[in-house]
Amino acid sequence: MGLVWIFILSLITSFSSFSYGYDSLDPCGNITITWDFILQNSNNYDITVSVRNYQLFRHIERPGWKLSWAWKSDQVIWSMWGAEATEQGNCSNFRGGQFPHCCEKQPVIVDLLPGAPYNQQVANCCRGGILSSILQDPSMSLSSFRMIVGGLSSNSSDISMPENFTLGIPGYTCGDPFNVSPTRFTQDHGRRYTQALATWNVNCIYSQFRASTAPNCCVSLSAFYNETIVPCPNCSCNCQGLPGAQCVKAGETPSLLELPHSEEASPLVRCSQHMCPIRIHWHVKQSYSQYWRVKITITNLNFVKNYSHWNLVVLHPNLKNITEVFSFNYHSLSQYGNINDTGMFWGIQSYNDMLLTSGETGNVQTEMLLNKDPGISTFREGWAFPRKISFNGDECVMPLPDEYPRLPNKGDTAIISPSLTFFSLFLLLVTFT
Repeated sequence: MGLVWIFILSLITSFSSFSYGYDSLDPCGNITITWDFILQNSNNYDITVSVRNYQLFRHIERPGWKLSWAWKSDQVIWSMWGAEATEQGNCSNFRGGQFPHCCEKQPVIVDLLPGAPYNQQVANCCRGGILSSILQDPSMSLSSFRMIVGGLSSNSSDISMPENFTLGIPGYTCGDPFNVSPTRFTQDHGRRYTQALATWNVNCIYSQFRASTAPNCCVSLSAFYNETIVPCPNCSCNCQGLPGAQCVKAGETPSLLELPHSEEASPLVRCSQHMCPIRIHWHVKQSYSQYWRVKITITNLNFVKNYSHWNLVVLHPNLKNITEVFSFNYHSLSQYGNINDTGMFWGIQSYNDMLLTSGETGNVQTEMLLNKDPGISTFREGWAFPRKISFNGDECVMPLPDEYPRLPNKGDTAIISPSLTFFSLFLLLVTFT
């Protein structure tokens, strides 16, 4: 009995700890905020802040990051380039001359939009807070801005690192700042190096459980050797009739004016048994002597959101033998030595990297060819179907293994032996002679 209680307590501890932010497919993934003290000028500091996405397959979509922190004393932001504070705050303590850019105790900073005036830009700014995953587009995985920070008192040169950092994105939690080696900067085409006075980092990690109380996608399955199409499990993301479960009936299309236009609007999906904004269908299409073929279709059932720079992560033991992928980009995610069973798919730029809202054009699809491995390849017991699928970094709901399409039962087909055939022919001859 004591062992039972120890087991229960260990389960409670594991679920209540911060380990739920760990992703085995991206164990080192995080968003790092780098805070560089570049220059001290009288009572002010010149500071450069960088937000870099080190996650392999999670990216930041619109409306983008909203970086916030809490000053420890009476600091204000005098000037800012590459970003702006959403509120100026109460600057009534300053009389005459130029007012600070922001006097808030807890400022909220957003990236400038593309097309910002040139004299307000810095390197790696002005993308609306959008960050690509480091695999899809490393050049778009970094945002930066610069600011001049000072204070009300004359001893503000003792400026300290702020605290309570947040990214303003659901699911992300930021830790405490920690001091690292000063950042080095190149000048004169790499012939000279300078460095910051001091550098601090803040790591932010993602948890799907914190981001949403329900999943956002589901998986359906089918195969050429079985007429059954296994749908997404019932109530995968929501259930019709529950409070807040809004949906559009089949055959109806909501008016554009009736749709919410906020970038943070709740999903308005097509009515279904699963009520998910995203459905991924895995179809085992064909079998050849040495290869087998799979078709993947991603359907957007959300009427209020396009998914730009989407990606799909699939776990299947035969991905190590993938031969060709059509109309999608592909990259293997080999995190554990020789184990190569996970891959990432994403759209081709300017072709299908945008998954449009629900409708005739609200889907993207690909086919892939895989080499049969004599040691493990089989169509029995659901082996041909994925073990796990994630869309934009969030795990999708899979059907139960007992529901997977299976090979026809051999017992359903009558097997005629040669001896039985010979005996039947002998009886016919005896009868008609």
